[in-house]
Amino acid sequence: MIEDPDRWAPAYAEAGAGSVTFHVEAAQAPIRLARALRSAGARAGMALKPATAIEPYADMLVELDMVLLMTVEPGFGGQSFLEVVVPKIARTRELLGPDSDVWLQVDGGIDDSTVEIAAAAGANVFVAGSSVYGAADPIVAINNIRAAAIAAGG
Repeated sequence: MIEDPDRWAPAYAEAGAGSVTFHVEAAQAPIRLARALRSAGARAGMALKPATAIEPYADMLVELDMVLLMTVEPGFGGQSFLEVVVPKIARTRELLGPDSDVWLQVDGGIDDSTVEIAAAAGANVFVAGSSVYGAADPIVAINNIRAAAIAAGG
């Protein structure tokens, strides 16, 4: 997360980043920012903190390539998955529609048990940090998370 993404985020796309995600809470003009990212050749992603509702942004979903729902408070790794976000995952999937090309990503507390919950609610892209990097065998951890996500429909 950066301060003033309206100013700084497009430079990442211009430098060649394939995907740039900004926290909507930090953006002054999220539609303009999403369009600038896409114009620079990057996928435009919008992240929301756990307490930020998706509904105020429903009309701008067509401007995005990814919606990232934080399932922990941003700041540090190793936090526990916040199940309070699960209904927001489902509402976001409903707003996007089942066949949408927009990725619905979740980040925070993702492991082989929480990925099932998130996938069942409609997420289809998952960020796993501590559960992979803190595992005795990261490859096994990744394979277990992947299998659980697929089994749950993610």
